[in-house]
Amino acid sequence: MSTPLRAGDDRRDANAAAVLRTVLDHGPVARSRIAEFTGLSASAVSRQTVDLVRLGLLRERPELAGGGAGTVGRPQLPLTVDTDRLAVAGLHIGVPYTTVALLDLRGRVLRRKELSNRGRTGPAVLKPLLARLPRLVDALRGDRTVVGLGAVSGGSVDPERGLMLRHGPLDWRDLPLRALLEDATGLPVQVDNHARALTQAEILFGHPAARRSMVQLFVGHVVDAALAVAGTVHLGPPAATGDLGHLPVTGTVTDPDARSDARCHCGRLGCLSVAASDTTLFEAATAEGVTDGPDRAGLVAAVRRGDPRADRLVRNRARIIGRALALLADVVNPDLLVLTETFALLDPGYLDVVRAEFALRSHLRRDADLLIAQQRGADVLAVAAGAPVLGELYARPVRALPTAPARGPARTDARTPTASAAPVLALRP
Repeated sequence: MSTPLRAGDDRRDANAAAVLRTVLDHGPVARSRIAEFTGLSASAVSRQTVDLVRLGLLRERPELAGGGAGTVGRPQLPLTVDTDRLAVAGLHIGVPYTTVALLDLRGRVLRRKELSNRGRTGPAVLKPLLARLPRLVDALRGDRTVVGLGAVSGGSVDPERGLMLRHGPLDWRDLPLRALLEDATGLPVQVDNHARALTQAEILFGHPAARRSMVQLFVGHVVDAALAVAGTVHLGPPAATGDLGHLPVTGTVTDPDARSDARCHCGRLGCLSVAASDTTLFEAATAEGVTDGPDRAGLVAAVRRGDPRADRLVRNRARIIGRALALLADVVNPDLLVLTETFALLDPGYLDVVRAEFALRSHLRRDADLLIAQQRGADVLAVAAGAPVLGELYARPVRALPTAPARGPARTDARTPTASAAPVLALRP
């Protein structure tokens, strides 16, 4: 267990975080401008930047320094986030696939690899993954120092205790995910729900309105949502933002005006997780002869070649999602709604369907422009995976990195296999 920080250490961490976030937002930026943005004294900014450079979080850009015949005094060296030395590893455990990735300090995916779960559930999903993960991380990292591993998935996750409390499709309950991953990799591990992780990434690197208030809706095999206000992601008791998958909605992917007769695992009809999930959509595509089996790639291909049956199913789901988002917006009234869903990313026309239904159903009649699709594209699951570690780094840089990391592997044993960044067609939650 880590030793609690003293009051002075807390102030130091808060000041370091303020400087680091300012450079993230405005860099390359001079120390004098950092002082203006943060309200810290010049000496305080200088102390923090020395530490942050030493820790490998910031670097100076002498080639951008001002100067010339009319310059008085020593030119200030602009500072920027150092994206060359350190990296965070990420692990997204989905239903059909698991994504292993490496991200830089700006949340950009450097490399990633996907592994099929081969239909496994329960402990069988983790056993081969734990055996391969150290080798995969070492293969992805190159010459960077990996400072931590983020691990995310759907369902109910307790980030403070590192537990996967409940994941229905994977048949997980009270799984000590952090402890298992730390034992396997030797890295410090941060775990979270993937919707909350994506919300954290949006606050750090995304739309400016996210720092005021936002709702993230994740629609995949699992349907999840997350809420943030004033730059803080909400974590309710017991470690749940809310179970949006059981929001009652009307419509099915085959008939948007019908009531679903598919029963949710909670025992009720009409739950969003049944009406709009990938599982439901892919099974409907198979039943109507659009695809040979419940397969994402097959349905994406059908949409791209203009199959009207595929288009109808995807549009019907978009309408259901729009209704759910209208309910959310009416209750929370956020500055921003972010949708993470395969087909809204694939074709902006499907996002327009979601927006039209949202505008029709919302009693507040909010401008549908507040509703956007996530902007990370095919990297979205990898970004979600690394976001818990990046969030910790930017919130508490001194505590997260108490000493300057050295270059080299995260573990002492050398690993030789290589991993390739396989292209990802669409979301695979």
